[in-house]
Amino acid sequence: MQDIFSNGFGDTLLRFAICILVNWAIVHFLYFKKSKRQDFYFTFMVISVAIYFLVYLMMGMDRGKATMGVGLGLFGIFSIMRYRTDSMPVREMTYLFVVICLSVVHAMADSLGIDVNGRLIGTPVMELVVIDVITLLAIILLERYLKIENTKLVQYDRIELIKPDKRKELIADLELRLGIAVTDVKVGAIDFLRDMAVLRVYYQGDGDKEIDNKLKIKNSEYANV
Repeated sequence: MQDIFSNGFGDTLLRFAICILVNWAIVHFLYFKKSKRQDFYFTFMVISVAIYFLVYLMMGMDRGKATMGVGLGLFGIFSIMRYRTDSMPVREMTYLFVVICLSVVHAMADSLGIDVNGRLIGTPVMELVVIDVITLLAIILLERYLKIENTKLVQYDRIELIKPDKRKELIADLELRLGIAVTDVKVGAIDFLRDMAVLRVYYQGDGDKEIDNKLKIKNSEYANV
C-alpha cells in the first residue's frame, strides 16, 4: 500500500471525515434549517471537499513553497466568492467562511508521528475535535440569541402617513396591505414628485429569504434606509 498511498494518508482521510461531518452538521442543522436554500447547501458542501484536498495537496510541497501556494490559492478562492452573477447575503457569506476555515484547519493539521528524540509530533485528532466543538457551540449560541429580523424594502405611495405622529396608521396600513405583523418601520428616501417613499419594514414570521434577497431596489434609488 505504501507504493500507492503516501505516509500519513490514513490520518488525512480521518481528518477529512471529521471535517465533512462537522461542516455537514453546521450546514444541515444550523444553516439549512432556517434558510431552506438548497443552492447554498450544495455550494457549502462541495467547497468544503474541494478546499480540503486543495490545501492538503499544496501542503505536500516544500514548506516554503507550500505557504506561498496556500496563500495564493486561498486569495484566488476568496476573490471569486462574491459570485459575480448574484450577490451573496451576509449570513450565507459567513457560513461559507466558516466552512472554508474548518476545511483549511483540518487539511493543514500535521499527521501524528515520533521524532528522532522519541517525542510525539503532529496534531492530535482531539485538538481538531475541540476546535470543531467550540465552533459549533459559538454558532448555536449566536443563532439562538442573536436572531436576525425579517425585513422588506417597500416603495410606499401614501407619503402623508410617514409623519411621526401618524406612525400607528402607517403600521396598520402596511399590515393590511402586506398581510404581515409589522414590528418597526424606517423611512428612507422620499420622492415628492412621484409621491413615493422607500421604507424598510421589519416584521415577525419567516420570510422568503430567496425572494427578499433578489427583489431589491438598487442602492442608487434609496438612501440610508
